[in-house]
Amino acid sequence: MRTLRLEPLLVCGIFCLGTHITGLAQANLAIYTDKLVNGFEDWSWGLRNLTNTAPVHSGTRSISVSFSPWQGLSFHHAEFNTAPYSALSFWANGGTEGGQVLRVYAEYGTTNSAAIYLEALPTNGWRQFVVSLADLGIANVSNLHRLTLQLSSFGTAGTWYVDDIELLAKPAPALVELRVDAIREIRLVDSRWFGVNTAVWDNDFGDNSTERTRTISLLTEMGTTTLRFPGGSLSDEYHWATGRSLTNTWQWNTTFTEFIQVATNVGADVFITVNCGTGTPEEAAAWVRHANVTNNYRIKYWEIGNECYGLWETDSNTYPHDPFTYAVYAKEYIEQMKAADPTIKVGVVAAPGENSFSNQYCALHPVVNPRTGQTNYGWTPIMLATLKSLGVRPDFVIHHHYPQWTPPRPSHCPVSDPLLLQSTVNWGADAADLRQQITDYFGAGGENIELVVTENNSDAGSQGRQSTSLVNALYYADSLGQLAKTEFNAFVWWDLRNGTDTNGCFDSTLYGWRDYGDIGMINGPTNRHPVFYGAKMMRFFMG
Repeated sequence: MRTLRLEPLLVCGIFCLGTHITGLAQANLAIYTDKLVNGFEDWSWGLRNLTNTAPVHSGTRSISVSFSPWQGLSFHHAEFNTAPYSALSFWANGGTEGGQVLRVYAEYGTTNSAAIYLEALPTNGWRQFVVSLADLGIANVSNLHRLTLQLSSFGTAGTWYVDDIELLAKPAPALVELRVDAIREIRLVDSRWFGVNTAVWDNDFGDNSTERTRTISLLTEMGTTTLRFPGGSLSDEYHWATGRSLTNTWQWNTTFTEFIQVATNVGADVFITVNCGTGTPEEAAAWVRHANVTNNYRIKYWEIGNECYGLWETDSNTYPHDPFTYAVYAKEYIEQMKAADPTIKVGVVAAPGENSFSNQYCALHPVVNPRTGQTNYGWTPIMLATLKSLGVRPDFVIHHHYPQWTPPRPSHCPVSDPLLLQSTVNWGADAADLRQQITDYFGAGGENIELVVTENNSDAGSQGRQSTSLVNALYYADSLGQLAKTEFNAFVWWDLRNGTDTNGCFDSTLYGWRDYGDIGMINGPTNRHPVFYGAKMMRFFMG
């Protein structure tokens, strides 16, 4: 590992980007504009239609509501900070009957806000209602996650309509004061922060000398110091010796040999993910032996499987996605891989949250937190406690993070530019959570277990406008900047090239002009997306 000490001027430049300052917004945050947008979801109870065509206040659709008293029109979002916003605004129409009396309340953390009753809705006409966040008791809270318009029993109950729901932004200040402590040393820069995933399906990576030279040039331009192979979830299906996955009779485009030719020419550290879903410890050990003994590639970092806690991963074990089974196999993987090359570092997959990714098999092996006395059923506690009982210590734990997920061709817009840029505060909490779990469940010796991040991007699902816009570059820069203030010692972005995707969200609430999505930094041979330049800039600033 190469490390550089941050100089004061660089600290200023980097952590001005990396310091999370909830600035005052200059744009309202839309919740409903002909459909739900900015990641809000319909958690209502009662009869409603979010695609009503008449009457509408603006656009072509509104929400029609036919509720009994105390049913609610309710919108949920992952927790976010309300500091940029001043009020909730919406337009309502009481329909032919009018006279409905609504009450508005919010939920933040585990708390319900005060409820505010509104004046009766007008008959056959639209009226704007503006409810102060301060009056609701949710001004400047960091964990708002639900807003509800509830029909009370104090008025009529005929069908009514709602449109143009949004949070109103505070006015932009005339002057913003930013203070930077350029003397305080944060930590050393880790060269593994400037990483990117590669994938065996990359048709432009290194099939021939032209592709290889071009990819090396692009990685060098970006300042890449770390590469990961063979490619996310496919790793748990991939057999390195044949270049095939599962029972396929055809080879993937990029072979391990082609990958390593690029990696060695770039001079990059390498993370290899071995197959834990359909592979064996013997297969993994043979890969280590081939790479480091036979060919002296000196690949140092090896991961056992990819997101093995997730139901989306291929897992052929009798108890799939079971942390106890994973830990038992991890012991065999670690011992056999290190027998092939004792100098390597081997890591295991983990996730923040003591009860995250619990499933039916976790109930077979619950563990008690020795510090709190609480019984927990999550992936990481069971995995760590089992490894400890087996007398095996991993060299690092692996964390992946995607703040958003978009289904194919969504009926609403589940992604948000402003709330994405709020989400980078996760790294401090995630690092603290994982470290505490290691301390609690592994105990002595756990202080030597590193934390690394080998996948991050804005959206783990279908890709739309945000992925190829400047917003994703800003997310990259602030994500790395926030991570740099923690003990995470690697940051590997997903991914270099992935492919054109038109199944994501292209709503007008999203910034950008490209008519396609792509989670990759580069589309095709050389078409660099904004995130490519974001990574290049951060590498320049950070050393």
